[in-house]
Amino acid sequence: MAAKALSLRCVGFCGVDDSVEPLLLRAVSLAHPWVEWGVLFRPELAGTPRYASEGWLAALAEANTAAADGSGRPMRLAGHLCASRVDELLRGDATFVSAVAKQVGFGRFQINATAANGVDVGAFATPEGADACTAAIAAVCAACPHLEFILQCNVQTRPLWERIWGRAGAARCSGTLSEAPPNLSLLYDDSMGLGVSCTAWQPPREGVQCGYAGGLSPSNLKSQLTAIGQVADGRPLWVDMESSLRCKTGDGRDVFDANRAVACVRVVGELLGAGVRAAA
Repeated sequence: MAAKALSLRCVGFCGVDDSVEPLLLRAVSLAHPWVEWGVLFRPELAGTPRYASEGWLAALAEANTAAADGSGRPMRLAGHLCASRVDELLRGDATFVSAVAKQVGFGRFQINATAANGVDVGAFATPEGADACTAAIAAVCAACPHLEFILQCNVQTRPLWERIWGRAGAARCSGTLSEAPPNLSLLYDDSMGLGVSCTAWQPPREGVQCGYAGGLSPSNLKSQLTAIGQVADGRPLWVDMESSLRCKTGDGRDVFDANRAVACVRVVGELLGAGVRAAA
């Protein structure tokens, strides 16, 4: 039986920061509504490369103002939570995500619960701690039903996702939660956000919205989407990338390279013209 066509919910470009003009992001979004811009939140690094400043976020909010015709905000935005922003959420505190979603227009929040992202992973290192953290995630999801939350799936976050969705291969949740929150999705990222290429993609879990990350770039996106499509079997999914979108300027500054993002947009545009579907 032939594999079903790849179905893309969105393509995420993470790490937009003060080095790129928000109006440029808006223009790309208006032409390609399946593009999602990812903003990293780590308070102690705000205003440094990859981490937007408060002033830039205000400009992004202005660029993402809802259209007068009632068609809504023009940009897909995802907040990628790191360090203390994850620690807050693992305590059940939805104050920050609720506020920034309303102010700027974020529709999704990724929980980067790894040591590389400055998170206190000791909070879920014991069974009791992991139980408390998964209960807190469920509480935040319930408090913000209009938002989608994303949990990284890797070795370090295993104590969390196993309690939410059960062990690999389980048909349904067998963890400590009676049921997984309907607005909680799963991102396969074995590299734990370090941009290391994946050698074998996992099939999406049944009943869970799934995404894929790890070493994706303009040069390999077409082949990797083909490989992901072979295991996804028509299930709607998204992909996300970050490290490959950075470049150094002549004076040594680390910046978000909008040209590389647009190169990926071109790749996906060609695939959409060749049978890949843009999922609703």
